[in-house]
Amino acid sequence: MEPPSGSGSFVAAEVADQPDAWRRAALLAATGEPFQSGARTALLGCGSSWHAGSAIAALREQAGAGETDAYPASEARLDRAYARVIAISRSGRTSELLSALELVPAGVAKLAIVGDPASPVAAACDGMIDLSFADDRSVVQTRFVTSAIAFGRAALGMSVDRAISDAQAVVDGELALNPVDVGQFAFLGQGWCVGLARAAALVARETAQARAEAHPAMEYRHGPIATAGPGTVVWFIGAAPDGLAGEIEATGATVMHSTLDPLAELVRVQRVALALAALRGLDPDRPPNLSRAVVLGTSDREEVPR
Repeated sequence: MEPPSGSGSFVAAEVADQPDAWRRAALLAATGEPFQSGARTALLGCGSSWHAGSAIAALREQAGAGETDAYPASEARLDRAYARVIAISRSGRTSELLSALELVPAGVAKLAIVGDPASPVAAACDGMIDLSFADDRSVVQTRFVTSAIAFGRAALGMSVDRAISDAQAVVDGELALNPVDVGQFAFLGQGWCVGLARAAALVARETAQARAEAHPAMEYRHGPIATAGPGTVVWFIGAAPDGLAGEIEATGATVMHSTLDPLAELVRVQRVALALAALRGLDPDRPPNLSRAVVLGTSDREEVPR
């Protein structure tokens, strides 16, 4: 696998392409209503796709569109009376997701949001949202996950114009943080931004092998703040609760605030993770112990893309 000429890596090119991908996702969302109001809904995914589902679920409830849960596919509680199950998968071939879809009760509508419209997950569902324009060639998920969230926001009637303009400014601008100053990350969010914080921590781990954690913002003072200090970067995705940033700064940690749309803030994190990977001499397209297709034991499905 060779990265595209001039980009440095697949993941770098995919990070830079996100504003355009979000525009396409918003246009696609205008063609239908995948998140019907009032229908009790479960979103399923694995890894970053689960975090995207968590963000969309919180946004749907925030919009008053109905009770919505998000599960990692391996932990889905499908015995609850859902009217619709939405499966999010870049590859559309994830074994845990396929297994979960087999357990969806008869009569429950199933929708796939996928990067491969010809995939088994798409075939296992009654309907499909084709995000193949946002598929990532890198092992690390960046563009697909944020485009799924942009699609969800637009489908719920929320404008993504500011997110797109803020993300373009991030892509064109300077790094938010010198990677030399990073010892460990803690990403904090509230509401739908908790899912973004978790996605931020995962991309930092995968891309730069960084020590990274994520928490609902107010939970940080209930134990995790004990490890904060010089070299710790505590990064708010979205607004910080009153008083919390000051408590964290008192530990000697670096606090990152944002006035950007939270989805664009995730792009700031992605860029810093890429810079940290370069500083450490890592190939962001080839994170250790990961691949797009993981072969499990004989009792599992043969191929499990992430």
